[in-house]
Amino acid sequence: MMYTAQGAPDKDQLVIQYAPLVKRIAYHLMVKLPPSVQVDDLIQNGMIGLLDAIGRYEEGLGAQFETYAVQRVRGAMLDGLRENDWLPRGLRRDMRRVEAAIHALEQQNGRPPQEGELAESLDMPLADYQKLLLEARGHQLVYLEDLGTGDGDGEAYLDRHLSSSQFDPLAMLLDRDMREVLVRAIEDLPEREKIMMALYYDEELNLREIGEVLGVTESRVCQLHTQAIARLRSRVLGAMPIAVAAAEGAGGPDRKLRAAKRAKQE
Repeated sequence: MMYTAQGAPDKDQLVIQYAPLVKRIAYHLMVKLPPSVQVDDLIQNGMIGLLDAIGRYEEGLGAQFETYAVQRVRGAMLDGLRENDWLPRGLRRDMRRVEAAIHALEQQNGRPPQEGELAESLDMPLADYQKLLLEARGHQLVYLEDLGTGDGDGEAYLDRHLSSSQFDPLAMLLDRDMREVLVRAIEDLPEREKIMMALYYDEELNLREIGEVLGVTESRVCQLHTQAIARLRSRVLGAMPIAVAAAEGAGGPDRKLRAAKRAKQE
């Protein structure tokens, strides 16, 4: 920590020092968000989180300031996002059609379907299918309605377990059985999508950097990410009822989803 001559934290210097960290976190989140989300909004909320971290941090907490700041910055960005719907419901419905097509073709052919096969199955031109992937780049592995049992109780689940601003619906995937399903699904991804996911989640590269590694555009990286998430959802959601029951029995999920890298290491 930096201090003034009076022994108080030097807020101005800390803001200058950690502003690049806020930007890095914001750009890293962008791949998970729809095009309607502006990176400047993320950065603005993140700066609020940074100021909050500076004001609240105490060295006796046992954590380095940067570690503490990352949590507060990311939390502030997610709080801002929760005020809006990340992905329109119409796009969610379209992506569920994609997931159903993925599942059907996998069962039929015994392998992950290619983009052309998926577009044909959905009765749309390949260009339109790829446009859908780009528009739905905020597609998530789990939505709140996925937590329900089909009778509208997703909102009740929300009331019981989402009061904390730090709750992540994916936390249930820390359940060991769910982790194993997710790890197997990641291993079965097509090679390019697997590499893309590793570069993003393991190496923490941004879209531009991943595009340079793969020799494709940032937009193409977004498409690959959305399609990979759809493939994972088609495999994981079959195990969701078990995960929800386990979470309910344990009093509700209270931990964050760790990256696939950590799940694979356990």
